[in-house]
Amino acid sequence: MSDMYDQVAVVTGADSGIGKATAVALAEQGFDVGITYHSDRDGAEETAELVRGLGRAPAVRRHDLTDPERAAAVKGGLRLLSRVLALELADYGITVNTVAPGEIATPMTGQEDVPPQPGSRPGYPISRPGDAREVAAVIAFLAGPAASYVTGATVYVDGGLGLMGPQAAGALGSGDWRTG
Repeated sequence: MSDMYDQVAVVTGADSGIGKATAVALAEQGFDVGITYHSDRDGAEETAELVRGLGRAPAVRRHDLTDPERAAAVKGGLRLLSRVLALELADYGITVNTVAPGEIATPMTGQEDVPPQPGSRPGYPISRPGDAREVAAVIAFLAGPAASYVTGATVYVDGGLGLMGPQAAGALGSGDWRTG
């Protein structure tokens, strides 16, 4: 099935965290990967070496997406844009989906790129932060041919936190909400 299209992906922020894990996961599936970074060129080059080590071709470029106004506009319109693109591009065999991660243990959230500790977030439905590789696995699935019938979807990789709604505000410090 992978012969149906060129396997090339561009991963923003691939110098660490979710971006780095995604670049590696896509390379494992046979994608050549464009790696962008804001300021950590060494991190981006390290990711490129991992991609190269998997027999895929990396390309590293600096790309600044840190303008707060631009970021807010992008996040606000991304879900609607992805749905419109999903409809417009479906006839060409192109799928468009979004992934919405929750708290993920990465340097961006002040946590190291190490497996999160179970029980460290007692009020969360799944009581730990997510791992960048868990988000990357969802992205890699959506980018691959096995997901060729999935389009216009948003996949939440947040350990169920988004399901809690307003009750989450006062309940995250303990698991008391589980007992009613």
